Amino acid sequence: MSKGKPKVCIAGLGQIGFPVAKYAKEKGLEVYGYDISASAVENAAKAGIAASANWEEIPAVDAYIISVTTSQVEGCPNLSAVFDVCKKISQTAVASTLVSIESTIVPGTCRKVFAETFGGKVRLVHAPHRYWADQPKEHGVNQLRVIGAVNDESLQAGLTLYRDVFGIPLHACPSAEVAEMCKITENSHRFLQIAFAEDLKMLCAKIGMDFEALRAAMNTKWNVDLPEARDGIGRHCLPKDIRYVTSLAPSTLLNAAMQVDKQYREWLTKQKKPQ
Repeated sequence: MSKGKPKVCIAGLGQIGFPVAKYAKEKGLEVYGYDISASAVENAAKAGIAASANWEEIPAVDAYIISVTTSQVEGCPNLSAVFDVCKKISQTAVASTLVSIESTIVPGTCRKVFAETFGGKVRLVHAPHRYWADQPKEHGVNQLRVIGAVNDESLQAGLTLYRDVFGIPLHACPSAEVAEMCKITENSHRFLQIAFAEDLKMLCAKIGMDFEALRAAMNTKWNVDLPEARDGIGRHCLPKDIRYVTSLAPSTLLNAAMQVDKQYREWLTKQKKPQ
C-alpha cells in the first residue's frame, strides 16, 4: 500500500458496499466505487463518492473491497459476480495490491481466484461483512469481524487496512477457508434458531399453549435467546447461506430446519384462511 491513506475501490455499491464506501470516505480515504447498476452509482455520487458503472473509469488503487451480491442457482452457489470483478481487478493489480472479498462465498473460493485469476500475485483476504441494515449503528461497518487470508503477507495487509486504517476490531482466522465457512455457518446457526421457534410455535398451537408466554418465560434464562417466529425466514442472507453450507456436504439437521420453515409457512397460510 502507498504511504498515508490508501486509495480504495469498493466494487458493489448495494446494501453492503455503499455503507462501506461511505465509511471509507469518512475515514479520509480516496474512495472510488463501481457497480453495474446506474441507480447505485447515482446514489453513491450523491454521497460524494467517485463512482462509475464503467470499469475503465476506475483508476488503479491500493486496495479493492468486493461487496457484490452472490446468489444461488437451483440450490447451488452462484459466485459469478465475484469472479467477474476479480477478473477486472487482475488487469491492473500488482504484487502489493490488496483484494478483500466481503461478499458471501464458499470455502475454497479465495484460493481459487488467488491462483487462477491473480496468478498468486496479489494479497488476498476474506473479511465477510456482518452488516445489519436494521441497526446500522450497532451492527454496521465498524463491528467485530473475522478475517482470513491466503498467506501471511495477505493477512498482514488486511489487518493494516481493516484494523489500523478503518479501526475495525478483528478476529484473525488461521486460514481463508475458516473465514469463508464462518460467515455461512453463523447465518445457518441463526436459521436453526428461528426454525426451532417456528416449530415450537406450531407445537404450542397443537396443545393449546400461548407461544409468546412460553417464549418470554424461556428467555429469562441467561443462556437462552429464543427468537420470534414471524412470517417465515425471509430476506436474502439466511435462506441463501444455509444452502451454501448444504451444497458442501449433506446435513440432516440443516435440511430439517429448511423443511420446518417450509411447513411453518404453509401452516401460517392455513391460519389466515377464513374458517
